[in-house]
Amino acid sequence: MGKVTGFKEFERKDESYKPVKDRVKHYNEFTVPLKDKDLQEQGSRCMDCGIPFCHSGCPLGNLIPDFNHMVHQGEWQKASWILHSTNNFPEFTGRLCPAPCEQACVLGIIEDPVSIENIEKNIVERAFKEGWIKPQPPKTRTGKTIAIVGSGPAGLAAAQQLNRAGHTVTVFERDDAIGGLLRYGIPNFKMEKGIIDRRLAILEAEGIVFKTNVNVGVNYDVEDLKKFDAVVLCGGATERRSLPTPGIDADGVVQAMDFLTQQTKVVFGQKVKDQVLATGKNVIVIGGGDTGSDCIGTSNRQGAKSVVNFEIMPKPPGHRSPATPWPYWPLQLKTSTSHKEGVERNWLINTKEFVTNAKGKLTALKTVNVEWEMVPGERPKLIEVAGTEKTWKCDLALLALGFTGPESTIADKLGLERDVRSNYKATYGKYQTNIPNIFTAGDMRRGQSLIVWAISEGREAARQVDIYLMGKSDLATKNEEGDLVGV
Repeated sequence: MGKVTGFKEFERKDESYKPVKDRVKHYNEFTVPLKDKDLQEQGSRCMDCGIPFCHSGCPLGNLIPDFNHMVHQGEWQKASWILHSTNNFPEFTGRLCPAPCEQACVLGIIEDPVSIENIEKNIVERAFKEGWIKPQPPKTRTGKTIAIVGSGPAGLAAAQQLNRAGHTVTVFERDDAIGGLLRYGIPNFKMEKGIIDRRLAILEAEGIVFKTNVNVGVNYDVEDLKKFDAVVLCGGATERRSLPTPGIDADGVVQAMDFLTQQTKVVFGQKVKDQVLATGKNVIVIGGGDTGSDCIGTSNRQGAKSVVNFEIMPKPPGHRSPATPWPYWPLQLKTSTSHKEGVERNWLINTKEFVTNAKGKLTALKTVNVEWEMVPGERPKLIEVAGTEKTWKCDLALLALGFTGPESTIADKLGLERDVRSNYKATYGKYQTNIPNIFTAGDMRRGQSLIVWAISEGREAARQVDIYLMGKSDLATKNEEGDLVGV
């Protein structure tokens, strides 16, 4: 431990942001990095706990005290090696992960937790800048071929791990560019797409083959997958949730992911016919999660007249709830940078009708306030509050309601079993479907989840594929306690 009293001497310091009035004029990232001296001090706040609960909070098993120590010592290259030993893509998680590790930080019991996520991002950015991240192609090839379906974080992690084990890997992506939701589901102001492209250059140099505009089961026969020795399905949970509400088909009611994808394509010079725009409109975003927040930030950048956010659940407390004590992930109000750019937030509100004019265009939303009746042993019951009906002007309603599960096309055509939540069923800990050489990982297997879980799933699935093909594997894995072994 570099500085035993670091956590006593230094307060948490986070990177700052460019002013709202400036950043809403563009779609680029707007963070202002800390200086190296400040980052080293932040690394010194790590207490090097006897039992580092941050490990239990991180699905990847990142060696957090180790790389914090290296940053404090100014040993950035060693910090990069430690970080990459458990995480294939810290540049993604350092920007997009909600940092469950920080919520499990022991220092967080009495002070602000260590700024783990920001330290992680700065390690990998320093590594790219210094040229430490280089292709690591395998010295020999096994002769085994593997198809990865889906190029999101789970698919990319599985691909890199299996390629480094010596297998020949081909990644299929149905969109026109690699990255899955990282590419088109995450706005550029949260992660510029050059961040993806520089990592793809590394993966391609290592020997991974990428094929875009290939929609398995649609324009690519699933029978062709049988030519591969193993297949890993990482297509994500992409079935979008809708509402059983009158007027849902109105012109002006749009799925959030369509809205976000279109804008990202336009940012990169693509022409989008009949692009959905918030410009000059009264926008209502239904859904209070990260996707809803992304819609708010995008609507403000497009010049919306007003932006309102609806959430059917109660407003979370401003501080950690007793129901989710340390080191658990807390039920707590989250205010994102997009929220701070301008939005009216509403909780415990339910949309009753999408109102249209004679031409079928959306003009308003009718809502009612609600309460949740909680009875032990029963499902929560939604109760409407009498006399709270209200009509809201609305020209564009964005549905940011999450996803119900993976699409069924591939499972149906391959004869794969699905679980009660419609996810692709796989043997626990083995990631293996009912067809022995077909594996699945990420949101397609576990349901909608975090990017850090997707990368973990891809890594763990890769090890199981390697064992299936070769009888053993030298790829790193987490043991039953969540600790990393094999590094």
